[in-house]
Amino acid sequence: MKLISFLMVTILTLTACSGSTAVTADNLMSGIKRNDIAPIVLDDPQENHVDKTSQVMDFSLSLFEEAYEEKNMLISPLSVTCALSMVANGAKNETLVQLEEALGTDIGSLNEYLYAYNTYLPTADKYKVSLANSIWFKDEASLTVTKEFLQTNKDYYDAEIYKAPFDNNTKNDINAWVDEKTHGQIEKILDEKISENSVMYLINALSFDAEWLDIYQDNFVNEGEFITHDAKKRTVDFMYSTEYSYIELPTAIGFSKPYADEKYSFVGLLPDKELTIEEFISSLDGQVLIEAVKNKQDEKVQVFMPKFSFDYDTELSGILKKMGITDAFDMNAANFSALGQSTNGNIFINRVIHKTKIEVNEKGTKAGAITAIEMKSGSVELNEPKIINLNRPFFFMLVDNEFSMPIFIGVLNDIP
Repeated sequence: MKLISFLMVTILTLTACSGSTAVTADNLMSGIKRNDIAPIVLDDPQENHVDKTSQVMDFSLSLFEEAYEEKNMLISPLSVTCALSMVANGAKNETLVQLEEALGTDIGSLNEYLYAYNTYLPTADKYKVSLANSIWFKDEASLTVTKEFLQTNKDYYDAEIYKAPFDNNTKNDINAWVDEKTHGQIEKILDEKISENSVMYLINALSFDAEWLDIYQDNFVNEGEFITHDAKKRTVDFMYSTEYSYIELPTAIGFSKPYADEKYSFVGLLPDKELTIEEFISSLDGQVLIEAVKNKQDEKVQVFMPKFSFDYDTELSGILKKMGITDAFDMNAANFSALGQSTNGNIFINRVIHKTKIEVNEKGTKAGAITAIEMKSGSVELNEPKIINLNRPFFFMLVDNEFSMPIFIGVLNDIP
């Protein structure tokens, strides 16, 4: 029997300018209206969805813990959650149960939550956050994709839908879509020829680009020493700032530094010296972490943070299997009958590719960004300020300030 697989891809990045090649394939959903869906109220305490951010955080930390290795890491839980949710809309029976258990919630309410959250995401000239989704399926008579699956992902995720021959032109189109939606930071996701047995790609792209509320002036950037995870010493540029948002956890101290208009923040957490980063990640609790970030203390903190940038990529199928999503990857057990069917064999997930890129410097999260400087004045402080020097491996997040949703989470273990 010919085995049929589909590849789910999550792609995310901090954006930059691009000169991308246009997609030549026709978007089947172009001109097809999304069904009107009234967004739920995300901060309504009377609704069950108030726990969704906590559930996403729990999933995020579990994913990060399973994926952790002693190098720089960056994962977007929001991107992975969106991609898995699109897939779950095509799953049934035990395959769906396993996906929902790993995500910590049922797919119906998660669709509603992610739809409302994407509607909420603030964006302006100095901070831009956007999600994009697409589904590509093979143009062959043996494959039937259900209209309900496509419509659901159109309604909740505004997915672009492409039917294509899966030849070299399709590969180029997919790479062009990736290049366009990530503004050139990730130029392509497919290097090799598309496998003959591949019948579908589900792709999520998440872009984040924000300037600091208070940028670092030249005299607040100086060389310092960073001690890597394997005790090597690196001389790098450190950025110094005074923040007024102190975060304390049982096993770490940290701070929150806002981006323009204070809609998003960078959260840095420095674990206790006796803990490794891996031990610290294992000790984290989603709800405790969210509450610590939300209830940060208005205390003066002197922060020393290194400038850094790195790329990260991983294949997540083995990690997701460890988290309980097994049937979806099993060519015999997978049940994606709500997605469609193929006369050539059962449809299952083949790979889950995740790519990220980040740059943190004195102007924000993108080199060369135009920034606004806001000067502050305050009263004289009598208490000694706390000092947080990120001169050794640390954990960080990019979060929205309204719900503390972990848009990105990462670890800096080394600075090349």
